Amino acid sequence: MSDTAVNEQNQEREATYSATLASFVEGLRYEDIPKDIRERAKFLILDAVGIAIASTHYDFADRILAGISAMSDGGDAVVIGKSERLPVRDAILMNGALVHGLDFDDTHMKSVVHATSISFPSALNIAENLKVSGADLLTAYIAGMEVSIRVGEAANFGFHHNGYHATGVVGHFSTALLAGKLLGLNTTQLTAAQGMAGSTAMASQEFVEDGAWNKRLHPGWAGVAGYTAASLAKAGFVAPRKPYEGRYGVFKMHLGKHEVDVRYDDIVDRLGDRWAVVESAIKPYPTCHFTHAIADSALTLRAQHNIEANDIVRIRALIPEEVIPVIAEPIANKKRPASDYDAKFSTQFIAATCFQRGKFGLAELEEDVLRDPAILALADKVECETDAKSEFPRYYSGGMVVSTRDGGEFVHHERINRGAGDRALSGVEIEAKFMDNAMLGASRDTAEAVRDSVLSLDRQDAVAFAQSLAKRG
Repeated sequence: MSDTAVNEQNQEREATYSATLASFVEGLRYEDIPKDIRERAKFLILDAVGIAIASTHYDFADRILAGISAMSDGGDAVVIGKSERLPVRDAILMNGALVHGLDFDDTHMKSVVHATSISFPSALNIAENLKVSGADLLTAYIAGMEVSIRVGEAANFGFHHNGYHATGVVGHFSTALLAGKLLGLNTTQLTAAQGMAGSTAMASQEFVEDGAWNKRLHPGWAGVAGYTAASLAKAGFVAPRKPYEGRYGVFKMHLGKHEVDVRYDDIVDRLGDRWAVVESAIKPYPTCHFTHAIADSALTLRAQHNIEANDIVRIRALIPEEVIPVIAEPIANKKRPASDYDAKFSTQFIAATCFQRGKFGLAELEEDVLRDPAILALADKVECETDAKSEFPRYYSGGMVVSTRDGGEFVHHERINRGAGDRALSGVEIEAKFMDNAMLGASRDTAEAVRDSVLSLDRQDAVAFAQSLAKRG
């Protein structure tokens, strides 16, 4: 092969999206990340840790841990809020389930990705295992966030259109890079890790049909796959170079006819300049982020107009057309959610509960609330319609029109859902949410100690930090 041909081949290799991402991740240093970005990232992690500790209060956490432990043989990796230890990959899977298990974790609006539930468990347990610094852990976390968000953005909602849970797809790629960053892989190896991840990236949304638990495992399962891919790449595994744009790349394989809508260049959009991590919205409600404008609309109308649930004859819930299959259908299931997880994705149930109880927190997902005759009767009066003023996916807009027995009609619309954009939760609000969640599984003193540890993450080593998150006593 001539020198010219070799140079052309090398240029082609360097031009791939996977190579560009690999170069960015390999070169990223803690000092390169602006201080305000690092500080906000720690608040995202704080939110995730609080949710993980709260998850230990629920039955699903023990059942998942029992299943994973039955397959494990030893291991000393930390499980957040628990005393048990697991092998690294099993701990990643478990911690991913804890962070994402309550659907209370952050969401990036445009990509529709729960990026922290992917990136933090992997960064935590791999950094702990490798005994690196907390600053290295935070840097790897931010690198993973940047990649998962951009790959999700490029899909242009195509994953959801085709029945995939975007978080569980993009996480295979981002954790391959995150893990590779911590393992010290070079650009060539990081590119190969993504190529391997292209063969494992899969996450079905079938859980929306019956409230099944699969979604809880998607972030951690992506982390397991990504860590495996990075380890194989370090050993010299030969993998495809074009897992994104290739003839059988993830978008062409998963999106079908919607592949024409993919914005491929979003994958590498302003890397190192625009920090997508801080665009992630922290949730005020423990439900699918698509439903938050509905919850806020209901609570606002209830408070402003003293609307009694018994006086309501009809509720028109206005939601983005793109999310109707996820949070409004099938109608029979949504009006009678089979489980707490089912209820998290039900516009009808959430709207009715907000009017009936005047709030929507974790307590509103308990069994007695799910079976409350008054709430279910009101849910029957909820009709879901397309929101003509929606700004989805930039914001998860939504609104509500409520008709009452005396002929009254009350309207409210949320252009920007609370927690996103200019309505982002403040550090004080995030700390308050953390304390509420963490105290479901820990004492106040323990919760405060964990909070302080998270907010000083980059000033300690990864082992000490990981151990501070485990159950004490």
